[in-house]
Amino acid sequence: MGSKETKTLVLLHTAVFLAGWTGIFGRLISLGGLPLVWYRMMVSVVTLSIILAIAGRLHRLSWKAVAMIAGCGGFLALHWVAFFASIQASNVSIGVACIATSCFFTTLLDPLINRKRVVWAEVIISFIAIAGVLLIFSLDVRYRLGIALGLLSAALYSLFSLVNINVARATGEDSATMLLYELIGGVVCLSLLVPFLPAADIVPQRGDILWLVLLGSVFTIIPFLFQLIAFRTLSAFTVNLAYNLEPVYSIAFAAILFGELREVGPSFWIGLTLIIVSVLIQTRRVLRRR
Repeated sequence: MGSKETKTLVLLHTAVFLAGWTGIFGRLISLGGLPLVWYRMMVSVVTLSIILAIAGRLHRLSWKAVAMIAGCGGFLALHWVAFFASIQASNVSIGVACIATSCFFTTLLDPLINRKRVVWAEVIISFIAIAGVLLIFSLDVRYRLGIALGLLSAALYSLFSLVNINVARATGEDSATMLLYELIGGVVCLSLLVPFLPAADIVPQRGDILWLVLLGSVFTIIPFLFQLIAFRTLSAFTVNLAYNLEPVYSIAFAAILFGELREVGPSFWIGLTLIIVSVLIQTRRVLRRR
């Protein structure tokens, strides 16, 4: 129980619990997906820069390292934009449930990016998780746009995860520094797109300020630092699979706060069970390797 993998799994699941709240902010904040993420990342950059400066850990990187890490931030920013746009085009439950398919995209992209052989056990586990997602919504396709954006978000997150692992190994930078420059890269990426939006769409309302500050600080920096730490010990598939629990938390929070889950049928509980089983199976596989 004292192994590095066990401690990392604890941090990972803490990150997943906190991430479960991010979908709620998508409903609370009036801004569209792109400006919402733009403000979120700017708040995160300022907050994390202050923390690292106080800790004496703020330092410059080589231009090559900056370009590599900032490029990862571009994928992260686009993932978040698609995620919040999915929620706003449907609801919190659908937006976050689509994220559970990221493990499936990882099983497809990992062999292509890293030229690894396909791990069939992971393919089977990912299909268990996807079956759980489908059952939760009973194959409901009323929100086609929201589902399409959610699947795009999951694919972008999987791509970010795989590229991030390679960049972390290549640069050797610590997780906090990686996160800071990824956030800066995301801000730069979205700043190129913001001028094309109507001015009225990028001005937050008074009630948005508090939610943006909370989202950009507590509910971004802490879970992503824990997540980047997890990437250094665990595989991208394991991390992405653990995030299948994010919709479980988000759906519960949305049901309590917004009444989204008005009727819970047998398919929901079966789907929920399948998602949890898939995470437990992969967690056991990781611990047994130790």
